[in-house]
Amino acid sequence: MSYKHYFIGLMSGTSMDGIDAVLMEWSQHGTPLLHASLAYPWEENLKTRLAHITSAKHGSLQELGELHITCGQQFAKAVQQLLDNAGIAASAVTAIGSHGQTIYHHPHGNAPFSMQIGDPNTIAQSTGIPVVADFRGRDMAAGGQGAPLVPAFHQAIFSNPPRHRVILNIGGIANITILSDNGKIKGGFDTGPGNCLLDRWIQKSLGKSYDRNGQWAADGKTDPTLLKQLLSDPYFVLPPPKSTGTEYFSLSWLEKQLDNHSALAAADIQSTLLQLSSQSIAQAIKQWAPETEEVLVCGGGAHNGILMQALSGQLKGIHVGSTLDHSSPVDPDWVEAMAFAWLAMKNLQRQPGNIPTVTGASEEVILGAFYPANLV
Repeated sequence: MSYKHYFIGLMSGTSMDGIDAVLMEWSQHGTPLLHASLAYPWEENLKTRLAHITSAKHGSLQELGELHITCGQQFAKAVQQLLDNAGIAASAVTAIGSHGQTIYHHPHGNAPFSMQIGDPNTIAQSTGIPVVADFRGRDMAAGGQGAPLVPAFHQAIFSNPPRHRVILNIGGIANITILSDNGKIKGGFDTGPGNCLLDRWIQKSLGKSYDRNGQWAADGKTDPTLLKQLLSDPYFVLPPPKSTGTEYFSLSWLEKQLDNHSALAAADIQSTLLQLSSQSIAQAIKQWAPETEEVLVCGGGAHNGILMQALSGQLKGIHVGSTLDHSSPVDPDWVEAMAFAWLAMKNLQRQPGNIPTVTGASEEVILGAFYPANLV
């Protein structure tokens, strides 16, 4: 089967700060080129509804169904804006890889599942472009946790030149991909909170959506007693494969942890949460990737200078920088969206996209379901 050059990737992470949309072009040698990118903001009312249904862990079936369709409409609008900006016709795009918006990730129990909304039928119908979606379900059907799914893409673009390297994505949840000096994946997993608790706490305390560059955390003073308590959560000592989400590391989780720390200033709590993110990440790297020579960071956390400084201080002797530092620079804002464009290509090529040693699946599987474009 022959392909046009272009694939689109759509991603909205657990921070819910907007839809990341990328237009990818592959050369005949398979080298990815970021042709265009767009940060498409969620409408405020929709963002509020998404945050509510995610944090409350419940909602009516009607509300869930309406959000599924409405999010699909927003994803479709992001695609159209991306194409308009790039001057590319929809007919030139082979497929869209749409991750959707995660509203609940539950990888354990008798019936593990991960739920993303953003109706792919709506996206395909509105754009006239085939869509690949529901990437996590098949891995979970094979006994995996459905996360993280980006390590195979990390290997494809960051394993050359081969070094002992960790690719660290700091979104709402932080995850790592461990690459050995032969370019092979040694492992990967969610380390715990990235930006999620920092975002939730500043939203609750100051009404701001996020702590720009970590400056509010820098104004505070880390409380060692609270930090030790936070780091004692059982998740941090679980061996991989493991994955988590904001339904676990939530505002309610934090508020329970703060029951005996009511005297702490809000800025001191923010400072402590930043140390929680940085130390839990650093501890995971030291334990599971002790040979690491460099850490390449992507996701929103790459722009948090105070967090990056904290990571560098805890990973002495290891170079910590953004994915722009790689020999083939990649903007840290677009790595995850690029990964789902790549996974859509893998689906159409009928090639597996998961790494069983990362997710815990029993075998490699083809990820995603295909939704064809309109009939012409």
